[in-house]
Amino acid sequence: MSWRGSTTFPDRIFACLPYLLPLIEVFAFGQFFLNDFPLLKLIFLPLLPLLRIYSGIPYAGMIIFFALWLLVVRNEKISHFIRFNTMQAIILDIVIFLCSILTDIVKFVPGSGFAMQTLYTTIFMGIVAAVVYCVAQSLMGKYAEIPAISDAVYMQVR
Repeated sequence: MSWRGSTTFPDRIFACLPYLLPLIEVFAFGQFFLNDFPLLKLIFLPLLPLLRIYSGIPYAGMIIFFALWLLVVRNEKISHFIRFNTMQAIILDIVIFLCSILTDIVKFVPGSGFAMQTLYTTIFMGIVAAVVYCVAQSLMGKYAEIPAISDAVYMQVR
């Protein structure tokens, strides 16, 4: 949906940056998948410095979450396109958090090793696919529509 006006090239780039948050958060779920396909680790190699910084700062996820929420999503001086994509990245991050709660519960079930690997891989691939789709749409200047998630974004971003 591009009915809110045209987007400039800097807007497109800034709209892609918040998607680094869910990409870094979901990296922990990729351990089984990346061990099975070690060549794909090369794709995530540029994220390693960010991962080290992110994991080195206590409560970095929460700080970034609230900074994006308060400084970008709630700031109506910033274009709707950037605020929409920022909120969508935040909701993807919330989905990852909810999935981590689910995996913590499944860990208590005896003999759930294969189920855990499948769950981790599914979460990892789903979030990575969503991030790739959103970044590609943002670079083209289009609103990335993900069912249910985009509806929640539209409720938050005016």
